[in-house]
Parts: sequence; C-alpha cells; structure tokens
Amino acid sequence: MDVREMLLQVKSGEMDMDTAEQLLKNLPYEELGYAKLDHHRKLRSGFGETIFCQGKPDSYLVEIYKRLYGRDGEVFGTRATKEQYELVKAALPQITYDPISRILKAEKPDKDKKGCIAVCTGGTADIPVAEEAAQTAEYFGCHVDRVYDVGVAGIHRLLSQRERLIKANCIIAVAGMEGALGTVIAGLSECPVVAVPTSVGYGASFHGLSALLTMLNSCANGISVVNIDNGYGAGYIATQINRIAEK
Repeated sequence: MDVREMLLQVKSGEMDMDTAEQLLKNLPYEELGYAKLDHHRKLRSGFGETIFCQGKPDSYLVEIYKRLYGRDGEVFGTRATKEQYELVKAALPQITYDPISRILKAEKPDKDKKGCIAVCTGGTADIPVAEEAAQTAEYFGCHVDRVYDVGVAGIHRLLSQRERLIKANCIIAVAGMEGALGTVIAGLSECPVVAVPTSVGYGASFHGLSALLTMLNSCANGISVVNIDNGYGAGYIATQINRIAEK
C-alpha cells in the first residue's frame, strides 16, 4: 500500500490511526536483516520494488515475497526457477510463474493498460528475453504488442508489420546473433527504440557481446541499449517512455 492510498483510507475511516502509524514505521524501508524492503520506491519513482530471484536463499526469497505481497497486494520477480515457484506458491497460493520469461508474480486484476509498446524479436530463440520485457511493461500498466520472429535475415517479415510499429510510443528490439534488428527498426520508426542484445548465437557471438557491440555502434539515431539479456531493464525504460507519451 502506498502513502496516498493509506491516507485516503484514514480519511474515509476505513483505517484507524494506530494501523496507519504502524505502517508508517516501515517507511522508507522495512528492515529484515538480510534485506531492506524499499516500500517508498513507488512513491519516489512510480515503480514498486522488483525482486531479482536468482541466487537468493530459499527462506529469504519466500519471506520477501510474503512481505511485499502482504503490503502491496501484488509482487513481481524476475529470473526465478520452477523450484523457487513451488516454494513461494506454498506460502502464497496467488503466485503465478511463466517458465519462458521466468517471471514469478502475483498481480492485481483488471489493470488499465495504457499506450502501446511494441516488443520485437529477431528470432524465436529471443522470445524468453522479449517476454521478460513485455511482461514487465504489462505489470507496470502498459499495453504491449508482440511482434516476434521478424529478424533481418528475412526483412520482408519486419516490413510487413510496419503499421503495427507506427502505433507504438516505444519499440523494444530484442536480438542475438549479429544484433542488427535494432538499427533497422530505428531507421523505420519515429519513436524511441530500446535495443536488447541476447546471448543467442554461435561461438563468435561471445554470448551476446557481438550483438551488444553492434547495437552500441548503431548508425541509426534514437536508439538506446541495455545490457545482454536484460529484458527487465528494457521493459522498465520503455514503460517510462510510454508513460510520458501518454501524458
């Protein structure tokens, strides 16, 4: 629950002063010893805290999920495993898991999805990273149009989807191999493009480094680049752009 919602509940009589006081004691963060849960983040930045699941001890992960969900009524995590899903679900039956994006979340129903972000991939193998980006943007309230498998090896596939790209406030271009998709899309579009290199490719792609360098050295204007396989970062940036466009 954010501060504004809490104050509205106090004003309407739905929440008493003692309960509100207890909630305020955990601002700006809640100390767990092994973690400091940043409950004030949404108030500062417009985005609630996201859990990076990879590498977290099981007991810590479960408790963090319980605390964030208990306070906000929803929770979002990335890079989760199926085993982590089973652990968290035992404590929070509302939790859902997508094995493709590896997103582990509980989400408020009937969110209003605004604007449009187009998420494009070079190939089908790039979809796990693209889904991390797409589902991040959707969780934060954006409408997402998925345009998958439109790589430059068959550029007619991309050109046939140009009408969909024109409608977007921001485009995320996800590609491995040589990573040229972002440059081509930026040359066809007037909105900002967020390029995401993936670790898809044979040996000389160096686990995405080749695609990263291609995107960083793009000759197209209006393109920004996030780290290798960082779908979450791309979805976050695209959401910021989409929110501004919708204002």
